[in-house]
Parts: sequence; structure tokens; C-alpha cells
Amino acid sequence: MKKYNNGEFRVKDIDKEITVYGWVNKRRDMGGVIFVDLRDRSGILQVVFNREYLKDNFELAEDLKNEYCIEVIGTLSKRTDSEINLNLKTGDVELIASNLTILSKSESLPFNIYEDKEINEQISLKYRYLDLRRNKLKNIMIMRHKINKAFRSYLDNNGFIEFETPILCKSTPEGARDYLVPSRINRGSFYALPQSPQIFKQVLMISSFEKYYQIAKCFRDEDLRADRQPEFTQVDIEMSFVKEEDILFMAEELIKHVVKESTNKNIDYKFPRFTYQEAMNKYGCDKPDTRFGLELQDLTEILKNTSMNVFANAINNGGIAKGLVVKENKYSRNEIDRLTEFVKIYGAKGLAWLKYDNNEFTGVIAKNLEIEIQETIRKELKVENGDLVLIVCGVPKIVFSSLAALRLKIANDFNLIDKSKLNFLFITDFPMFEYSDTEKRYMATHHPFTMPESIEKLNKPEECLSVAYDMVLNGYELGGGSIRIHDQKMQQEVFKALGISETEAQEKFGFFLDALKYGTPPHGGLAFGLDRIVMLLFGTDNIKDVIAFPKTQTASDLMCEAPANVDNNQLKDLGISIIKEGKYES
Repeated sequence: MKKYNNGEFRVKDIDKEITVYGWVNKRRDMGGVIFVDLRDRSGILQVVFNREYLKDNFELAEDLKNEYCIEVIGTLSKRTDSEINLNLKTGDVELIASNLTILSKSESLPFNIYEDKEINEQISLKYRYLDLRRNKLKNIMIMRHKINKAFRSYLDNNGFIEFETPILCKSTPEGARDYLVPSRINRGSFYALPQSPQIFKQVLMISSFEKYYQIAKCFRDEDLRADRQPEFTQVDIEMSFVKEEDILFMAEELIKHVVKESTNKNIDYKFPRFTYQEAMNKYGCDKPDTRFGLELQDLTEILKNTSMNVFANAINNGGIAKGLVVKENKYSRNEIDRLTEFVKIYGAKGLAWLKYDNNEFTGVIAKNLEIEIQETIRKELKVENGDLVLIVCGVPKIVFSSLAALRLKIANDFNLIDKSKLNFLFITDFPMFEYSDTEKRYMATHHPFTMPESIEKLNKPEECLSVAYDMVLNGYELGGGSIRIHDQKMQQEVFKALGISETEAQEKFGFFLDALKYGTPPHGGLAFGLDRIVMLLFGTDNIKDVIAFPKTQTASDLMCEAPANVDNNQLKDLGISIIKEGKYES
């Protein structure tokens, strides 16, 4: 068994006879003496193959190439002062080899693993086992291990019990698209892979375990992006006999512990809290990045009485007007035009702008906007010479989404973001329901087991808030949860508000609704996205970097070539036919 870690040898270890293992990271032939940087997970140790001390198999050292896997026996020696390598933790020592065994040879690599430069994603994912040898990915995986360990240690020390819940579940509505698994034994029936262990963890509270956690695999069949994968990992937590404040306090202390244990950084502030509406009004989104200013300014009241119909008509039809002030503006006219095209991506009809120079506004709308309104904008928004005011007016949802994206773009364009900061915060008081234009009905913002602010407010779904919360870090949702419904009558009323009949509710959630009848404790919880936490704490912006074997944007695994066709006999066992180009194939 491997006894030593190559990267941990120091001067105190000199004169030890040791056996080390690893991969040839670099080889230098000096004629009669060959130097090899021998790499394992812990780091690099320089090995010296000297013909004088390695008479029997020096020719093996001459044959060594990068990524050969080898075993070396030798004696650890102190380097001379002139040979010390300050770039290596083991730079004071080297191993004088007395024996060499080549355990496995390596072909030439399809890409360079010795630099952390960007490489072709298709190639790196096909050869993921080589990609994982790179320092960057190796260090991310080690950090992921530390983060997992920190979660477990905190939760174990605070009375939580770790559970495993089923992977083969029942498909339920009110979420993303499920991955379905056909049943061979029960033909025509399907399991669903869990989008989260939500119902199971609530059942465990009914089962009186009081504190649950799980590092759980979850699955969603949805379009992918840089921070989303079809299978992902959640740290799932549930507690009985708690209120919202108890969970927020626990979550904050837990994350502070995780950050300290994995990065050695102290988070020494209390996490700020914003209601959902405050966050939308201030930042245009419910996961704001607060590492910089550029807060949204409300211009609705100022512009509602203008003679400019583009503003007045939109506001009178229920729209809003919001603006951003770019201090010390450096955008040219052409660049502002490109910003206009940018906000159109998010549904905005246009971007109005005013430049303030020499104590007056200039720009297209300055010619038509009343002077008194311009002066009010200057005073209310504290506009100074050199500033640029950007305005979007229209449907609230579009105004918020376009300005939230524009705010981030400006911050990146002007390097306003301090990348060293970790700005955590909580968002609370989410809407209980959101109207679906597709379904033509109100749907649960989170899930149908979330506690509403009151049973009375269920009659006004557009106004009803929920007892739900999210934790946000640097513009990303780290995790979220809610206080759950533990009262049968309340659950029935929520189903009613969602348009779910008693028959449909029993069909889809029957076992859970039955469980609610047997002394359900008040309970609540939350789930953290583990992959996203690793991504943010390490400082990468690609979720694939933090998952050992990720999928592509088309949900394909290039290394093992999944998904793939299966044998027709397997399909026959399942009673399944494949439709191709409108025709059935068995």
C-alpha cells in the first residue's frame, strides 16, 4: 500500500529510505543523471536517477516519458543551497533513486495537462480522466471534499441524522420536467428520478426524526447553461418544531463554518436580509450581486405625467419606469446603442438615456423631456457632470429583468466587481404564487407544500406571500427553502388555490397526504446547491469544473458516450417502442 504523499516531504525527512509512487510530470536528461518530477495527488517530489546508484535499471529511467506511472525506491536527500526550488513545497529535498519499476506506460496525451489554460471542451470531456489530472480540477475536487466534510461535521455536531431517500420515485407535478425510468415488472408504469427529496424529508419529520440531512443526487430534465447540469447535488436539510428565524440562523452559521473549513476565510458579518420586493425594486432580481452599487432608481412617479407618450402611456397601462446612473460614464454613443440592443434581448422595447455634462442633459430624449422633469431626475438621482442615466419603461417583469442584466453588464464593463468579496444575503417573503401564461393559472412559486403567510390571503393569489427564503452569494442562489404546511386544512386550501382537485391531489400525493393525518409537527428546511457552492468558493464560473464527470450542454457524457441506444430486446422487456420520424419501431 502507498505509504507516503510525495508533496509532504521536508528537510526533517532526510536520510529516510522510502518507496514512492506517482506519474512522471517532467523529465530532464542531463547525461548520466536524469531528473524526474514525480507527481501524485499531494504534489511533486524531484527524483534523481543517477547511473552510479542505479546501475541495474538505469536504462528504464532513460525510457521514461511524461505520465508513465512508476514506483521508485530511494533515500531522501537535502538539496544543495544552489539547487533549492522555492516554487515547490518539497523544493529543499530530493529522492536519490536506488530502484525503479515502470508500473504502466502512457501514450502521448491528446492535450496539455500541465497548464491550466482553456482547452477544447469536447476533447477535455472525452478524456475527462486526463483533464482531472490538471492542477485546477484536482484542487477543485479536493475543495469539494472539504466542503462536503464541513457540511457533515456541522450537521452531525448539531444533532442532524443523515438519511438516504429513494432514487426511483413517483412523478409529481409543479416542477421541472422529470427524468422517467420505465418499469419492467409493471409494464406501462414509470418511476421518476427525484428533482429533490422534498416529500421524503417531510415524511421523515412526520416520522419524528426531528433533524434530517442528506447530500442528495437530484435530476431535472431541462435546458442547460453554465451553472446548471441535468444531475446535481443538494445538501438537503429539514427540522421540526422550528420557525423561519431558527432556520435562517442555522443556515447562516452552517455556511460560515463551511467557508472557514474549506477556504480558511472568516465571514464576520450578519447576513443582510431583503424581502423579495425590496430586492426586485433595488436590483431587479431576487438573487442580487451586492459587491457593487448601481442600484435601480424608481422613475415611475416622475415620468407618469410627462408629455412623452413612450413613458406616460406605458405607466398609465400599469407599467413602471426604472433607471440606472452610470457614474463617470465612459460609454460612447455607439456603445450606448449596443446597450439598447442588449436590453432588447430581455424583452425591453428600448433604452432611453440622458448624458449630463456642463450642467445640462443631452441626448435624444433631452430635447422632448420637460426641463422641470429633467431637474427632478437630476436631484432625485443625484446626477453629476459626467454621469449617464439609463431608463427602461414598460411591464414590470421586463423592466426588472432587463435592468438587472444591464446592471451586471455595466459592472463588468467598468470592472466594478471586487472578485475577492463573498457577499452573502437572505431573500425572504417570496410570492406564494406566480401566474403561468402557458397554463393560464396560478402555480406555486416554490412547491405546493410551502406555508402561505395566512389562509385568508389564499383568496388573493396575486397578493399572497409565502414563508419562504433563499440564501444568495454574489448574484447566485446558493440555496432556498420554506416553512412547510403541517395542517391538513391549510394544505387542502393551497391545492384549491392551485386548481388541484381532491382526486388529483390524492392521485399524485396520496401517501403524503395520508401521512399528514398522523400528528405532523411544524417543520421547515432548505436545500443548498453543493455544485454551485463549490463553483463560487473556488472562483470558477463553469459548473462543469466542479463535477467529476459532467454532461455537455446537450446532456451528453462524452467520456462514456451516454445517452446511447439500447438493444431491442431490452426495449421489448419494457414494452417500449421508439418513435423515429413519425414511425414506431419496436
